[in-house]
Formats: sequence, C-alpha cells, structure tokens
Amino acid sequence: MTSATLHVANEPTGNAKLRPNRVPEVTVDFWLIKLMAVTMGETAADYLAVNLGLGLTATSLIMSAVFAAILAYQFRQQRYVPWVYWATVVLISIVGTLVTDNLVDNFGVSLPTTTIAFSAALAATFAIWYAIEGTLSIHTIYSFRREAFYWLAILFTFALGTSVGDLVAEQFAIGYLTTGLLFGAIIAAIAVIWYVLRTNSILAFWLAYILTRPLGASFGDLLSQPIEYGGLGFGTVITSLIFLICIVAIVAYATLRQSRSEARTRAAA
Repeated sequence: MTSATLHVANEPTGNAKLRPNRVPEVTVDFWLIKLMAVTMGETAADYLAVNLGLGLTATSLIMSAVFAAILAYQFRQQRYVPWVYWATVVLISIVGTLVTDNLVDNFGVSLPTTTIAFSAALAATFAIWYAIEGTLSIHTIYSFRREAFYWLAILFTFALGTSVGDLVAEQFAIGYLTTGLLFGAIIAAIAVIWYVLRTNSILAFWLAYILTRPLGASFGDLLSQPIEYGGLGFGTVITSLIFLICIVAIVAYATLRQSRSEARTRAAA
C-alpha cells in the first residue's frame, strides 16, 4: 500500500521534486522492518521495565530522552537515511507503548478511554496537518513542519495501537497467537479492500500502520513470554536480539541499495 499524493494547490511541482523526501517509500521492505521494529519495541520495553528492574517511570524517562536525541538527529538529516530513520521508528515504538502503559498503569486511565483519546488526537493531527499543508502524502515529507506532523502522527499511531491491542487482549483473552492472527487478518482485509475497490490509499496506509503495532506486539509476546503465560518462553532478550539482527540486516541492504542508486544518479548527471 502506498499513500496517494495530494499536492498543495499553490506549490510548484518542480520545486517539490528538487527536495529529497525524508522518509522511505512504502515497499515490502518498509512493512517488514516496521513490523519487526514494533515487535522489538514491545519486547525491549518489557526487558527494560521488568527484567532490568528499572520500572515503568524510569524506563519512560530514559527512553524518552534517547528518543528525543535520535529524533533531533533525524531532523538534521533533511533526507532519508535508513539507519537513522529506522532507529527513530524503533525508539518511537517504545515511547508510544510507554505512553499508553503509563496512562493505564500509573494513572488508572481505562483502555477504552485511551483508545478514544488517541484516536481523537490522531484525527486532530491529520486535520491540522492537512489544513496547513494541503496534503497528508508521505511522498512529500521534505520540510521540517511536514516531518514534525509525520512523527507526531506516528507517535499517536503507536500509542493508539498499544491501546487497541491491549483492549482486545483484555476484553477477549484469546491468547497471543490468536490476537496476532486477528490483527493480521484485519490488515489483509484492508489491503484487499484498497486493492480491489481503490479506496483512499492514505486512509488504508495509516490504518495498516496503526494495526501493525498490536500485530507485532502479539507475536513478540508469543515468543518472549513464559510458557505458563501462553508464550514460547524465548524471553525478552533473545526475542529482541532476533528482531534487532533482522532489522539491521534489512536496513543495511536498504542503505547499500540507496548508495548504489545515488551513485547511478550522479554518474548519469
């Protein structure tokens, strides 16, 4: 799935093409890394908060600081740099998860309330983004303001995805595998509807983006949680390392491919 471009009426198309997009195109690689990033975000957050004994509050403060640093570095790139971008995604997945966990566990906010609140926050972000920029396309993220809207929307998608996933798991208690298959089926249905009916591609993209979080978290929990709790007992360390290695390998491949593409472009110039 890709996002359709909705151009700003008064923006010359030629000027847009001169500036590099700061985020990746939506490809199979994109969805693979994103799914693994959210899975690792779930298991890494559990490892830091539980296994290392840092607790939810300390983990939230530490990871928010690390995320702020890598996000600032991402803004400095002003173009798509695979390792910086995906490091930002991994960290924002952790922080988005922790935002919901803090509201629920530390402040006693119910999951239905957080689900509604983050849905409203995400909708407001999109409304303001479109009102100011005239587009929600991820193919034209070439200014600081557009990138700021982009990352804010992503933060809310992770927080919302956490709320939705935890709400389903709590309400239905259907287990990690079944929960993962359920969200996988919903994402597949969105893809089929988009492909067959040619529905709004931006809506389809963001719906899929939200739902990959509970999908990845379910399989992360399935692998990492003890057998007596319905998992396979690999633990958070092994599970996190498995997905980290996969992410690094695919990002390295994407970096090499981008370098070769840029070299061909320079040679042809």
